[in-house]
Amino acid sequence: MKRWVSFLLAVATALFLHEALHALLAALWGELADVRAVMGLFPEVVYGTPVSDRQGSHWAVIAGSPSLATVALGYSLLALRGPISRLPHGLRRSFLFYLTLICLVMDPLNLFVGPFVYGGDAEGIAAGLGIRVEWVQGGALLLLLAGRELVARALFPFYKTGRPPWLFRPLPVFHRRS
Repeated sequence: MKRWVSFLLAVATALFLHEALHALLAALWGELADVRAVMGLFPEVVYGTPVSDRQGSHWAVIAGSPSLATVALGYSLLALRGPISRLPHGLRRSFLFYLTLICLVMDPLNLFVGPFVYGGDAEGIAAGLGIRVEWVQGGALLLLLAGRELVARALFPFYKTGRPPWLFRPLPVFHRRS
């Protein structure tokens, strides 16, 4: 039960930070139209300008900064994994483990998959940078693979969680040969 509570708190924290930064940046540029709840619990920022009409580099900042911030938080927490992993087994330690994992993979996954399913931040980043959305997806895929490999090789071993789920086992292609 503790794991699920920690996991759900970490997801809620990462989503809140991500969407709060969207809201703050959109408000600074006068683009914040609404913040609504998706499925009754997940916040979603609604912008004043439709994706098809978005122009200007500020859209790359509004759409991309939350992803950069959460990934940077993930890398920061990964750098602190030693002291964090020595915390007593409990909610705080478990929460920080899951927050690190989620921050390293959530936004790159969102940027990579989002355009296929629901649009999302990748389209805003592409519009702001004046590039094709596929370039944003490609960069996100590389970041996702790097984050996943760091989780497999650097996060799970420090927390001594036992054998990680198959999705977070190190890829053999990156295995060092003796």
